[in-house]
Amino acid sequence: MKDNDGRIYIRFLDANDTDDMLNLMLRNRELFEGVSPKRNESFYTRDVQAKSIENGINQREEDKRYAFGIFLTETDQLIGDISLFEVQRGPHQKCILGYSMDQAHNGKGYMTEAIQLIMKFAFKEIGLLRVEAGVMPRNVGSMRVLEKAGFKQEGLARKLLEINGVREDHVLFAMLAEDY
Repeated sequence: MKDNDGRIYIRFLDANDTDDMLNLMLRNRELFEGVSPKRNESFYTRDVQAKSIENGINQREEDKRYAFGIFLTETDQLIGDISLFEVQRGPHQKCILGYSMDQAHNGKGYMTEAIQLIMKFAFKEIGLLRVEAGVMPRNVGSMRVLEKAGFKQEGLARKLLEINGVREDHVLFAMLAEDY
């Protein structure tokens, strides 16, 4: 998916992206570990990255998760990932947004573009009505990205996730289909 003159595009990850995804995770390990739940050492292996991509494909077929890579239009380089996960149908029609960006490309507006693309997919293609996201209060850049993309702050979830052995608060954001 790409906007007409977008600097980036998103597409579903596939097996051919395994090495690029592994390299992205290795290059940004310290950064990502500061904002993500603890990962086993095996996470940083080709086998686990391949299995993760395969699981993403299976979960997409089951309407549970939609995992995309974020690529530079000019070079087709993988610079991040973005996903809609914990998809709930029935009366909820919602999911959670997750994303990560190569630190070498932070601050260039790419994630805002990627979020706008995935919101179009969420609301126009798979018919969700609500997308939620949570960000640690100290991650000011990520909160700013969500706000620029049109998300509204809804509250604070105290001690929502364990990050590096500490239960961390998360500021909750959401976008509704009617806001899109």
